Amino acid sequence: MINIVLFGVPGCGKGTQAALLKARYGIEHVSTGEVIREHIRRGTELGRAVQASIERGELAPDEVVISMIADYVASHRDARGCIFDGFPRTEPQAKAFDRILAENGLQVDLMIDIEVAEEEVVRRILLRGKESGRADDASEEVIRQRLAVYHAQTAVVAEHYAACGRYTAIDGHGTIEEVFARISALVDGLGQ
Repeated sequence: MINIVLFGVPGCGKGTQAALLKARYGIEHVSTGEVIREHIRRGTELGRAVQASIERGELAPDEVVISMIADYVASHRDARGCIFDGFPRTEPQAKAFDRILAENGLQVDLMIDIEVAEEEVVRRILLRGKESGRADDASEEVIRQRLAVYHAQTAVVAEHYAACGRYTAIDGHGTIEEVFARISALVDGLGQ
């Protein structure tokens, strides 16, 4: 089983690239953001617990997300592989994730950081907000707050996986196909 973490600022293209990876390699895709948004839409206890944080541009509480991922890993042990999109986002999440995977005889095989300039990301997210109607993508102020939180809390996760020798950054500019070709070359190098 191969485990890939897609990493990068909100709006860098993680979800788009994860869908392409899933189609090409037959590996599962888990987007913590989408799982959380689904809980919010359904009005579950989890959804209510994280909705206010998300509306302020903050990250969902670690304990909630870690619990969700632990359940996901345990229920997908027979999968060919998993792409984790939007997780881990903090150093405590990364350490907990490593423990969860190790308990299941697994590890993060590669973290791929999709690097995109901030102004391009803001432009992409505002466009996505117009198309999707997502409130958290419609306000430039909220978007910039999300980017500030990312840089303060999430960027250190890259250092964690770099120290393990499992981190690679790629250029996230260009067409979707160009970015996918860069990512595919890395995945192919894992010996799929």
